[in-house]
Amino acid sequence: MQPHAEAGVPAAISARGLVKNYPGPGGTSTTAVGGLDLDVRQGETFAFLGPNGAGKSTTIALLCALARPTAGHATVAGVDVLRQPDLVRRQVGMLFQHSALDMELTAEQNLTVHARLYGMSRRQARQRVGDTLAAVGLADRRRSPVRTLSGGMRRRVELARGLLHEPRVLFLDEPTTGLDPHARAQVWDHLRELRDRHGITLFVTTHYLDEAENCDRLAIIDGGRLVAEDTPAALKAAIGDDRVVLRTGDDPAARRVLTGILPPGAEPKGESQGITLRLPDGSSWIPRLCAALAAHDIPVRAASATPPTLDDVFFHHTGRTIGTTTAGGTR
Repeated sequence: MQPHAEAGVPAAISARGLVKNYPGPGGTSTTAVGGLDLDVRQGETFAFLGPNGAGKSTTIALLCALARPTAGHATVAGVDVLRQPDLVRRQVGMLFQHSALDMELTAEQNLTVHARLYGMSRRQARQRVGDTLAAVGLADRRRSPVRTLSGGMRRRVELARGLLHEPRVLFLDEPTTGLDPHARAQVWDHLRELRDRHGITLFVTTHYLDEAENCDRLAIIDGGRLVAEDTPAALKAAIGDDRVVLRTGDDPAARRVLTGILPPGAEPKGESQGITLRLPDGSSWIPRLCAALAAHDIPVRAASATPPTLDDVFFHHTGRTIGTTTAGGTR
């Protein structure tokens, strides 16, 4: 995989040959991350797309210097994660998959504790807490106990906490898991605004296809390995053909008829939603397919053609859909 950093501009994140193995029973080991090569540009929003168990969270732990790689090396914000782990942790912010807020403390108190842990004076902490809560639209809820806030507001408090020390790279591990669509949209609105205003690099892990669509680039990770990387548009364009779905009165008979008129490689497959096949410019094929089936007295109840999606891209590279959990259970 070729580096993507622009000429003369150091990458916000760069990894080569990154490996993380965990010991197993009887002297065996489990590979959570296997030989990862990665470059993320400064100021971009980069997504790791993969199912639960693909190695996304383990990769973040390595890049944040929270875990030590078995092999390979990486730099984050120009700092080596092995040689200067403390400095790396000061250069990055982190939004964890699961909440680490104290529900009985107010939003302001949660952030103040975090600011003090980063060595800020009381005066500095007060200023930064006020600024970051305002940046995520929660200035008016600063004195509200976290337990009284909605799920979306709690995620914004956690986002504010990750931004307190003005990191150069912000890691977001499944940032909107468990939120309703409206709250997810609000969190992403704030993320985009913060990136545009401060030039922060956003590194997002997600299994939501719509979130990956909104990122500048994404990498598909499966079984701890990168299997594809590019812009969402380029990844979909590489698949090429449209997905055509037909629902007929007799799908097995329809498949036999269609096999005789389709181009090589366009094999009709029987699935729960009907007959599916891949064809270039699928919408132009639908009248011809329907006419062929009508000539054999097979009624067509529904027909559709859609361009490739990221789910199609994921299936193309992994052989399964995004909802399938990777065997082994690594994160």
